[in-house]
Amino acid sequence: MSVIAVLALDGVPGHELTGPGMCFGTAARHHPHVAYELRYCTAPGFRGTGLPAPFAVETPWGLDGLADADTVLLPGHAAFRDEPDPGVADALRAAADRGARIGAFGTGTFTLAATGLLDGRRAATGRQYAAELARRHPLIDVDPEGVVVNADPFHSAAGVLGGLDLCLHLITLDHGTPVAIETERQVFMQLHAPADADAEKAPAAASRHRAGPHSLGPTTRWMEAHLDHPLTLSDIADHAGLTVRGLNRRFRAETGLSPLQYLLRARVQAAQRLLERGDEPVERIAVRTGFGTPANLRHHFQHHTGTGPRVYRTAFRSLVATLTWAEGKNAEAAEPAASGGADDPGADGRHG
Repeated sequence: MSVIAVLALDGVPGHELTGPGMCFGTAARHHPHVAYELRYCTAPGFRGTGLPAPFAVETPWGLDGLADADTVLLPGHAAFRDEPDPGVADALRAAADRGARIGAFGTGTFTLAATGLLDGRRAATGRQYAAELARRHPLIDVDPEGVVVNADPFHSAAGVLGGLDLCLHLITLDHGTPVAIETERQVFMQLHAPADADAEKAPAAASRHRAGPHSLGPTTRWMEAHLDHPLTLSDIADHAGLTVRGLNRRFRAETGLSPLQYLLRARVQAAQRLLERGDEPVERIAVRTGFGTPANLRHHFQHHTGTGPRVYRTAFRSLVATLTWAEGKNAEAAEPAASGGADDPGADGRHG
């Protein structure tokens, strides 16, 4: 079991503290072979979280919780411009020295940067803070877009949606892309699992088909790359080099689904990604994902997700907007009275 320690520093945004729990907890619930122990750790003097949901946090773990963690996560917090507490800095350096993976998101990257561990490496923070991070720490190559940066063993990202992008990145490294994709679906929309027993097996099966000398991995990847084609059982069997009967038996054994059930779920998941990340009309998405018509897309999308495509898109973007606003409000609350411009005495990171 992989141990993940989330270090909560005073004024951590509420959603940045709950995001890792949602993400890693969902991965474990929906994939029997995935196991994470999540620890919430606090430093001395911790008083609670900040916006958007101020609340107190009680945990049995202090900085000692980092001592044997496989991964340490550092969310943003209110005093990210200050030098970190010596105990916090020492704990992070000790974790790095023994080979732990360390992830920082949002303004948490500032605290990790202050330890010197990111010097000479690439890193990311929220886009609105990228220039400031680069100014304060010129030895760091700052990604201006805030995308997930892998500078192994250090990983960093913008922190929008409570660091979920970073958490999904770590799940991908641990368990592969299919597990991360299914986790993302479940986290963002909290979708109910399909009622039929075969479909319930699909999330765990998504990772199983990648392994083994006779794996269906090449065939399922081919299917996912040709969703817009009218694939038949014979087409899939020919690609796999199997009879139709053998194909059905192999799919049941490796994925828990029939080939056409697997294809249908892949099409729904592709439609979800297109609805989330683009502005294409439903009519175009129906064609690109192999459903053909909007009516056919709506029917299957409703069956698998419990909602329609347009409602899904609206709800997803509303969630993104709400959490992005919350992160901005928390950042405003942490802003100093004067802007930290180039002539500001505190622009080099020292305060007094």
